Amino acid sequence: MQLKRVVITGLGAITPLGNSVGELICAIESGKSAVEYIPEWEDTIGLRCKVGAYVRMENEKLIPRQSRRSMGRLSIFAVQAAEQAIKDANIRPEQLTGGRLGCVIGSTMGSAESLAEAFEIMSADKDLSKLPSTKFFQCVSHTAAMNVAQYLGITGYVLATSAACASALQAIGAGFDAIRLGKQDIMLCGGAEGLHPTVVGSFDVLYATSSNYNKEPKKTPRPFDAKRDGLVCGEGSGILVLEDLELARKRGAKIYAEIIGYNSCGNGSHVSESNHQAIVFCIEEALKSAGVNPKDVDYINAHATATIQGDKEEAFAIRQIFQDGVPVSSLKGYLGHTLGASGAIELIASLIMMQKSRIYPTLNLEEPDKDCQGIDHVMKLQDKKINILLKNCFAFGGINAALVCKKEVV
Repeated sequence: MQLKRVVITGLGAITPLGNSVGELICAIESGKSAVEYIPEWEDTIGLRCKVGAYVRMENEKLIPRQSRRSMGRLSIFAVQAAEQAIKDANIRPEQLTGGRLGCVIGSTMGSAESLAEAFEIMSADKDLSKLPSTKFFQCVSHTAAMNVAQYLGITGYVLATSAACASALQAIGAGFDAIRLGKQDIMLCGGAEGLHPTVVGSFDVLYATSSNYNKEPKKTPRPFDAKRDGLVCGEGSGILVLEDLELARKRGAKIYAEIIGYNSCGNGSHVSESNHQAIVFCIEEALKSAGVNPKDVDYINAHATATIQGDKEEAFAIRQIFQDGVPVSSLKGYLGHTLGASGAIELIASLIMMQKSRIYPTLNLEEPDKDCQGIDHVMKLQDKKINILLKNCFAFGGINAALVCKKEVV
C-alpha cells in the first residue's frame, strides 16, 4: 500500500497574544509577553505561582446559545480557531458534512473551569438537580473535539487525544496517519486549553511553576535560562487543516508545508520528569520516518517550558543529535505554556517562520544555563531560510512527540 502525502492548508489560532494567527505573529515579532499577574489567585491558599497568560475572549456570542451551552472556554476557543482554519483553507460546507473530513482535537482534560463549577455546586449540599444539564458536555475529556464536530456538522472521524502537553501534537500525528492511510481526505487537528487555578495547582504542587517573578510577570517563563524557575500556564487553541496532497493540488489550495515525519513514545521511567534517552529516541524515529538526517533540519521549535529538569533533558537530547548545528528557540516566553494547545499553536507560529524565512528568538533567554549550553540558541531575531523544521512536545507521564515538516512540496 502506498501511503498518501499530507500537507497543511489552513491555520487558526486563539491565543493570549491575540485571537487570530496574524495577531499572534504581530505580537511575537514585537517581543510582547502575554504573561500577567493575576490578583484573584491570591485567594487560592497554597498556590505559589500568581502569574498566567489569559485569552481575551471575543465574539463568543456569535456562536448560537443553543450550541454554546455545551462549551466551556476551551471548546469556544477550539470552535473559533477551527472556523479560522476552515476559512483559511477554503473548505466548502459540503466537505464538512461529507464523511471524508474529520477532526482530532486534544486537551489536558475537560474544561477545568466547568469542572470546578460542578464540584462547587455539588459540594454545597450534594444536590444533583442544581447541575445544568449541559455541564457534563463541558467537562468530558473530548469536549473540544465533540463540540467542534457538532457545531460544524462533521460526520467523519472524531477523535480526542489527552496526553497533557503532547495532546495537540499527538492530534496532528493522528490526523496525519488517518489521511496517509486513506481513511480521511481532510482533518482538522490541534488542541485547546482553558486556564484555571486548579490547572496551575497541578504543576505547583510539584514545584514546576514559576514563583520568583510574581511581581515581574514579563520576566517569566525563561526557557533554557540560568535564572529559570518553572513554567507559566496559558490557554487558547490552535487548529490546522491537514489534507491529502492530491486533493489540495486539485482544488488549488494554499500549502504551508508537508508533514513528512512523526513519532510519539513513552519514557517508561518517570511519571513527571523528562528523560533525554527517550527524547533522543523520539526525535530520531521522527527523522527516520521523514527520511532526513539531522543536518537537513533548519530549525527546531523546542518544547522548553522553563522547568529545571525539562529544559536540561531536552537540551541534552538536541545536543546529542544535532550538536550546535541547528537553530533552536522556544515560544513559551511569549505565550506561557498553553499545555494541551501548545503543540498546535507553536507549530502554527513555526510555519509562519518558515513562510517568512525568519526565526523568532526565545524571549527572556539572557544567559543559557550551563546544563542547556552546547546548542544553537536563538537569542535575537534571525533571518534564515527554513525548509525543514522539527517541532517537539513532551508531557507528564513520560510522553514524547516530535513532528517534521517540509516547506518545499515537489
